[in-house]
Amino acid sequence: MEKFSQYRDRGSGIAPFFPVPTESSGIALPFHIFLFLVRVPLLLATFILYYFALSWLPLGSLLKKGILWVMIGIPGIWWIDLQIDGVRRGQLGKAPANRLPGPRTIIASSYTSPLDCLYLAAIFDPVFTVSWPNTLKVQRISLAQAMIRAFSSPEMSPPPKARLTDLATLLKENPDSPIVVFPECTTTNGRGILPFSPSLLTAPPNTKIFPLNLRYTPGDVATPLPGTYLSFLWNLCSKPTHCIRTRIAECVYNTSKSPSNGVRPPQLKPNSIDTNFFDGLNLGDKASSSETLVGSEELGIDGLNADERKVLDRIGEDLARLGRVKRVGLGVKEKEEFVKAWTKKRH
Repeated sequence: MEKFSQYRDRGSGIAPFFPVPTESSGIALPFHIFLFLVRVPLLLATFILYYFALSWLPLGSLLKKGILWVMIGIPGIWWIDLQIDGVRRGQLGKAPANRLPGPRTIIASSYTSPLDCLYLAAIFDPVFTVSWPNTLKVQRISLAQAMIRAFSSPEMSPPPKARLTDLATLLKENPDSPIVVFPECTTTNGRGILPFSPSLLTAPPNTKIFPLNLRYTPGDVATPLPGTYLSFLWNLCSKPTHCIRTRIAECVYNTSKSPSNGVRPPQLKPNSIDTNFFDGLNLGDKASSSETLVGSEELGIDGLNADERKVLDRIGEDLARLGRVKRVGLGVKEKEEFVKAWTKKRH
């Protein structure tokens, strides 16, 4: 692993892209094989039924959520540990509604596994989005697409034919659903929080943004490497039980939004391993004529003014605190390089 030392964060030594080792089955291997052979067909059949049939029918939200909970239960995800900032243990049933994500709110979630998307869909029935590190725009995607993207290669920019929008527009178009944003833009192993996409800065100033962190026990269901379908299915379906640990912080508001503070241009430099959390978000040379810019005297060296940096910084700190991890300087660009190096090593 020494040859991959450049993909460890210099400040903390955290390696957010390494696969999580799987504990050996030992003498329980026959039992694990039996569980795998029984569960995989059931899980795949339920997923195909939901995606290709039930998700397109005018079914009620409760029925759709019930089917998603069946999908969660098949691989043995029985216990969910939920904590909400400001709410005592044992008092979750009495938690005020404004402490939880709901319609017209944004969920800024950690991103480690396709289970993140499945769990969020079963609880909140949200609209899923894709973010990139060099643009404020997002793309709306389905639950299935969000789960598949957990196995996809990292992307610095949206594909040419992507239908892009912003969070303010999505909130207007979907007033009955929360919006899920994965601001790290790619999956990790859950051991660090990557630098954020600036897409959260397009949220209206009165919209609640809830940082939400998900962790799993065992942790080998994380998919930091692309294309790991088989190993994920084995780790998920061969073990008797799994636990989801959910932590939700108090809401954050986009206090950077003001009449004189418009949308940032889409050209932003990627983060470097030598930079801190925000050093990589640099403005491009010119903005399009349809975008309003803050005067250059108000911009920091990273292209974001102090209020914008403060918003992203607050959400990043909350996610790191909830996950009991640290923020790292490695971003999507470094993950692209890591995946290439890892693949070359395997071949």
